[in-house]
Amino acid sequence: MDYSRKRWRILIASCFINLCVGSMYAWSIFATPMAEYLSQLHNTDITSANLAIVFVICNSVGPITMIAGGKINDTLGPRLVIFIGGLMFGGGMILCGFASQISHLIWAYGILTGLGLGMVYGATISTSIKFFPDKRGFVGGITTALFGISSVIIPPVAALITAQAGILSAFKIIGLVFAVIVCACAFVIDKCPNGFIPDGWQPPQQARTGTSSGNKNWRQMLSTLNFYLMLIMLTCGAVAGLMCISLASPLAKLMVGMSTGAATLAVSILALFNVLGRILAGIISDKIGRINTLMLACILSIPGLYALYCTDIGDDVLFYVGISIIGLCFGAFMGVFPGFTADQFGAQHNSVNFGIMFCGFAIAGYVGPTIMASTFAATHGYHSAFPIGIAFSVAALLLAFIFRLINKNAQLK
Repeated sequence: MDYSRKRWRILIASCFINLCVGSMYAWSIFATPMAEYLSQLHNTDITSANLAIVFVICNSVGPITMIAGGKINDTLGPRLVIFIGGLMFGGGMILCGFASQISHLIWAYGILTGLGLGMVYGATISTSIKFFPDKRGFVGGITTALFGISSVIIPPVAALITAQAGILSAFKIIGLVFAVIVCACAFVIDKCPNGFIPDGWQPPQQARTGTSSGNKNWRQMLSTLNFYLMLIMLTCGAVAGLMCISLASPLAKLMVGMSTGAATLAVSILALFNVLGRILAGIISDKIGRINTLMLACILSIPGLYALYCTDIGDDVLFYVGISIIGLCFGAFMGVFPGFTADQFGAQHNSVNFGIMFCGFAIAGYVGPTIMASTFAATHGYHSAFPIGIAFSVAALLLAFIFRLINKNAQLK
């Protein structure tokens, strides 16, 4: 089979799949109307902050199935993994349409949808990376970008469905549609042959690229210092983005006084720059190196967080500037790390290796929203959380510098 040509169809199918499962980033749009529904149902005051635990769990459980699904992916191929993951992802959203308690949302969206997301996302990313050893940065950027752009497309659609049919129907409709699309696209995805080399491409010399020698399995990867530096770097670098993504709409309303429509626009702007960051960083990392690109993202995130710290009622422009920068930098981390992991530990076992590396994102998915929720509980506002975010960005920058220093004899890519 001519995989040098078919790999492009596989990439397109992977992008459509990621477009569907990326709807988890639109949680802040679902959270507010769901909190209002539960408040009316139980005659009590439930806010979107009370539902933040759902998003936290959804982010946290993904690596479990990324790792387990990665083992299946490496043996049986990605088709089965994506199909089962699609059923879980869509099924979890459909079950949210029957929720009457926060615990129901935790089990349906947080756990079932989160586990399905991990299976699907891990399979599409690792498979695409394997088929494009010549364009790892670009492919990692574009596949994760489609995951991110979902939060641009889904918020207005979800808001429209919610306005017309209610939040419960919105969950059911969106879940059903996404389950069908993901499961259908799964049949386009093939397993990449070991050692695949596209026509007309010669693998670069390791001495020149700085990539690791050979393919390391997860045990060998865990025995390296680079893995732990990369894991903690990913955690610290992703915290700022996940602080804002999980509560983008409430932040816009509370900190700036935006209307629901303007807050939805803010969510879309954050998502657009998240997508832009994934694509640009992926392409740039193919040119200047992965670690240099990540260091640049860490540096840029600091003024973005400071802009949000300075935001007050009516400061719409400053708020937009802040979330745009944060989205760009968060996207850079998400776009660069799939290729970064394959570069350092090889593509053969990347399905499992990236699943383990993604634990750093899961940790950030807990830390970021928890910082915001704790800050709000203590101060009834969010401003005090952003200096903490700056500290995490500085920590990520220091780790990136240490990584580059340790690997200074190689031109890292």
